[in-house]
Amino acid sequence: MSYFDNPRMLAPALIERTDLDDGAFILANPQPLGEIARCVGEWLDDWARRTPNALFLAERDAAGEWRKLSYGEVRSQIGKIAQSLLDMGLGPEEPVVALSDPGIDQALLMLATLHIGRPFSTVSSAYSRLSRDFGKVRHALRELRPGLVYAADAAVYKPAIEACSPSCPVLVSQSAETLAGSLRFDDLLRGIESLQVAHAFQSIEPGTHAKYMLTSGSTGHPKIVINTHRMLCANQKQIQLAWPFLKEEKPIIVSWLPWSHTFGTNYNFNMVLANGGSFYFDEGRPMPGLIEKTVQNLREVQPNLLLNVPRGFDSLVSLMEADEAIARDCLGRVRVVFYAGAALTQNCWDRINVQIDKVIGERVLFSSSLGSTETSPVGTYLHWRSDDPRCVGLPVAGMQMKFIPNGDKLEVRMKGPQIFPGYLRDEARTAEAFDEDGYYKIGDAACLIDPARPEKGIAFNGRVAEDFKLATGTWVSVGSLRIKAVSLLAPYAQDVVVTGHDRNEVGLLIFPTPKARQADSRALRAHVCEALEKIKEQNGAGLSLTPKRAIFLSEPPCIESGEITDKGYINQRLVLTRRAEIVDRLYAAIPADPDIIVLA
Repeated sequence: MSYFDNPRMLAPALIERTDLDDGAFILANPQPLGEIARCVGEWLDDWARRTPNALFLAERDAAGEWRKLSYGEVRSQIGKIAQSLLDMGLGPEEPVVALSDPGIDQALLMLATLHIGRPFSTVSSAYSRLSRDFGKVRHALRELRPGLVYAADAAVYKPAIEACSPSCPVLVSQSAETLAGSLRFDDLLRGIESLQVAHAFQSIEPGTHAKYMLTSGSTGHPKIVINTHRMLCANQKQIQLAWPFLKEEKPIIVSWLPWSHTFGTNYNFNMVLANGGSFYFDEGRPMPGLIEKTVQNLREVQPNLLLNVPRGFDSLVSLMEADEAIARDCLGRVRVVFYAGAALTQNCWDRINVQIDKVIGERVLFSSSLGSTETSPVGTYLHWRSDDPRCVGLPVAGMQMKFIPNGDKLEVRMKGPQIFPGYLRDEARTAEAFDEDGYYKIGDAACLIDPARPEKGIAFNGRVAEDFKLATGTWVSVGSLRIKAVSLLAPYAQDVVVTGHDRNEVGLLIFPTPKARQADSRALRAHVCEALEKIKEQNGAGLSLTPKRAIFLSEPPCIESGEITDKGYINQRLVLTRRAEIVDRLYAAIPADPDIIVLA
């Protein structure tokens, strides 16, 4: 019997359906949520008391060795840091804002900030490291109004900090001597925890602001999402109810994901903390020159939960296919493969499963979720073994999900204890985010995998705002077409952007992989045409939705402008806007451009 054949390990798929007027309906999970923690700090206090010597945090030091802290050590240090923050006079409405990538110091600072009821925020490190004018980080700090700004290394973040001139203290872990007036992180550890810390901790209520998360802006300008302690604690309880095996086997996670996104911090980090597991910071990234570091960390740690975005899995599986030892070491203890941030292609799904079959010899749980920064992030959850990579599960305990016809799709809306109360100091956008029944309008489309059996789960069906009409009036579903195209264009497409708004034909802008740049041009064109022909065959009657032309882009997606987030999600709308001239080339009346690939 395989691990998940034991019915105690995964929750059953419970769902109730209520039909509304005009084809709308509601899916609800009837499972009671039960008692949840009052605040995030209760998790740490609990595990520091129950398992003080268990490993909590680990990261590589300058020599490449693991720096490790137990739950007891972390609790001791955050008490000192919390006291120092109170001694600095940090006010309840003054967030601590981090500009750098996550690490142990940032984790300690975040936990100490939350422990005394102050909000914490992380701004994408790309805004400080890659920007020319630091406009985005300047805007973020102006809107957040921080009481303290943190950066791991003053030498790296000095240009951004000096350009923004924050009107609050600046705290750094390294190179403080290079930034005049900065505070040293180690100095915070000199605080002596007093009853003042305990009083602040006991004053935290479920509605107290825990984090301010900046949205990625995939469908508009970034907003500041309020995350309360109730939201974060409820969402982890929902995950625990869906995955009871977390009581049997504590999560061990290796994570590179940035904390400026909810996946990396509210999902990965909070899951470890809520369940007494171990969190390893990964200095790698899913890109050449850095993915090797991720592989080294995975091989040494051998996590039981493999969590990543689709772009990360694409990079990992290629290395596993090239070296059986890498696959064996990385997958040997894996119970769950979880992906989010974008849809996983069928091609990548199949390739990962081939490696799992070789290494483990039995099926593991492939899981995903539909959610956002505003949903803590899990709204739906896959907690049974599905063979469909489109499946994002069902609403979690205490959650209701409304489906409303929108064009030829079903727009989804969510209501539950993990839904945010609003955007920071933005009543207009907050009002726009909810419908008349109090459901959050997430902006995603979804459908039932089997309309007659809703317990089979929900399939993600793209972003409502990304879809468009051809000049013929035909709707183009960007999300599903993108997944299909990337899968069939493998191994030459890192991602694609779908074109054709108000035009007669669908087209593709292709971001190439390194392998595509090295390929023979004739072979590459032939592969693209073959892929387009396969899409044509699969579309059957929907021939007008088949891409008829494509072009490889020479410039990679720009993270500074927002074309791609630092977790690898492509902003389709922004790419089309920034590269309008290339789109015009793609549709030129005379197809004489040698870079344009046209399907006959």
